[in-house]
This record gives sequence, C-alpha cells and structure tokens, in this order.
Amino acid sequence: MASVSDEFYRIQKLPPYVFAVINEMKAKARAAQQDVVDLGMGNPDGETPEPVVKKLIEAVRNPRNHRYSMSRGIPQLRLEIVKHYRARYGVELDPESEAIVTVGAKDALAHLLFAVIGPNDAVVSPNPAYPIHQYGVIMAEGHACMLPMPDPATFLNGLEHLYKTSSRKPKMILISFPHNPTTQCVDLQFFKDVVGLAERHGTWIVHDFAYADICFDGYRAPSLLEVDGAKEIGVEIYSMSKSFNMAGWRVGYCLGNRKLIAALARIKSYLDYGIFQPIQIASIIALRECAKETHKICATYQKRRDELVKGLQRAGWPVEPPRGSMFVWAPIPEQHRALGSLEFSKLLMAKALVAVSPGIGFGPLGEGHVRFALVENEHRIRQAAKSIQHFLKQ
Repeated sequence: MASVSDEFYRIQKLPPYVFAVINEMKAKARAAQQDVVDLGMGNPDGETPEPVVKKLIEAVRNPRNHRYSMSRGIPQLRLEIVKHYRARYGVELDPESEAIVTVGAKDALAHLLFAVIGPNDAVVSPNPAYPIHQYGVIMAEGHACMLPMPDPATFLNGLEHLYKTSSRKPKMILISFPHNPTTQCVDLQFFKDVVGLAERHGTWIVHDFAYADICFDGYRAPSLLEVDGAKEIGVEIYSMSKSFNMAGWRVGYCLGNRKLIAALARIKSYLDYGIFQPIQIASIIALRECAKETHKICATYQKRRDELVKGLQRAGWPVEPPRGSMFVWAPIPEQHRALGSLEFSKLLMAKALVAVSPGIGFGPLGEGHVRFALVENEHRIRQAAKSIQHFLKQ
C-alpha cells in the first residue's frame, strides 16, 4: 500500500509556533505545583458585563434562536455597530452594505485576505506584528512585505520609500493601532497620510482596530474611517473581545468599503452560517448599554500597566508606559540581550516563574524584546515584578 503524504501545502508555509515553547514550560511548572504568573497570552481575565450574560441566557432559552443564523450577522446587530460608530467616531455607515459581523477579528482578517489577495499580491504591514497579519497573507499566497516600525513615523517613511522604489505596487496596506505587540499609537494625521498614499497609488487599506477602546492617560484612538475618503479604499475591523471582555464569545465586525465587505460576505457565505444567534443578540446589549463597563475595563488595564511599569523600574528594568493596548513591550535588559528573546523568556519562566511572549514570535524585527500581557490582577503583577527583581539581581 502506498504511503500517504504528510506534506501539506499551506501548513509547510507556517513556521513552528514559538509561543508553544513557553506554554509547555508553563504547563510543566504548574503540574509540579509551581505558582506561575502568566503574562504571556493576551487573554482577558475579566468577566463579561452582567447585562450581556443575562441577555444571552434569555436568548438561549428561545428555541427560535437555535437554528442557523445569518452569515453576515443579524440586521439588528449590524445596525447597532453602525450606531456605535456614528456616536463614537461621527462615521456614517450603511448596515446593509458597509458592515458585516464576523467570528472575531481573526476571522474577518484571514477570510478577507483569502477573498481579495492572490498569488504574489503584495501586502505591506509593520513588523513586528500580530502573527496573522503576516501569515494570513502567506496562507492566501500573497507576498508579505514587512516594514520596520520602531515608531509610526518610521513605518510611514518606509511606506513612502517603497512606493518610490519598488517595481511591485502593494495591493493592500495592513495596519493596526493601538499596535500589538509594540503598543505604538497614532493620531488622526497618521491615517490621513496613509489614506493619501493609498489613494494616489490605488492600494486597499485594512485597519485592525482590536484595541480601539483600551487607551490610557487621556489618549483616544482614532478610527481610520474618520478620514475623508477612507471608505473609498479601506475597511476597519472592530472586535468585542477587549472592549467588553468578550474574547471567548468571538464577535467582530468588518466595516467600510462596500466592495471589500461584499467580497468578505461572499466567501463567508461558503464557510459559515454566522455566529450562534443568542451571542449576536447579547452583543446588541453590549453595544447599546455597556459603554460604562468598557471604561471600567480600560481603567483596570491602566492600573495594571502602572503596577507593572513601576515594578519593572524598581527591578532596574526601565520600560515605557504604553498609551494603548493591553500590553507592555519591553526591551530585554542589557545584561541578557545577547540571549535573544526566546532564551530570555525561557530563563524568566525557569528562574522567576513569570511567563511572557518572546518578541521573535511576532516576526524577525521583534527580536530583542518581550511582551507582557496585562491579564493578571495587581497583586499578581506585583508578585511577578518582585520575582523578576530577585532574578535580575542574582
């Protein structure tokens, strides 16, 4: 009998999952009854607002909601996200043609790339970046063009230079602010500059707005769609995960350009029947009634950020406090920099029992950094900082 090949075309394009190394160490330590403070994965630990949970329970008990739903999302939920954008950003959207509900932000991004990117289409994005931003392009057989982003101005200069010098015109610019993992934030002028470049060169823009509402110190993250003309060439992906502590519920939206929304709707119609309808109904309540809960969630992250930054500074590890996202992006201390981010992260796990994400997992330009996720309470963060301080002084 002939052997069956275990070489799978798209799987071969994906590198080993770097974060799995730390996850395995964490699992072994916990199995040995060791107390690990897990600041690795950006997995919100807070509870979903009570009105949302109550509405879910009510909707689940109605058997009419047990059937297939709509791939594009139920009309009332699309209407509610459009109202949210009007109130929050002053942006007018058509709920029928300029808004679609997705199974989280990852679903929106990955399936949009599958819908519109073909072999060797160039997609420009910052590096380091959330892995799906690079590998979603690769799985869609596009060309992932990564530009360094130590700060937004450097990325923008690199983008301008690319247009002047490259023979391959980018089909899409894929950006995300507040940024994961670097926590970089932008003002509206940055989006105006990107839209201007894209308009002149005929390039689509996709903005992953997962951390739209997680902002600190008076900073307000702008929406790409606030820019005049942005809807003509771009879409924005908004998520319920962080803003409403609904990560496991998997509810996101893609909003903006009609052609891109139609392409995503068409490919999704072949792939799913939409999110379980009670979840969609409960999400309406989140958008309609839970703005104050979002402010509380943001305040919780800010307190954790302050605790971690102060603790690391006391340990002799100076880091910049971020203005947005649920992370702290930290350059590896000088005395350990030669180890690289993966080995340093392993050392933190082994010696301090603190799990972090190695920067190399976010692309080659993430090397030299680690990412802390603010997903433990203040007491646990103080514990982690003290353990790190002890480790660094050894």
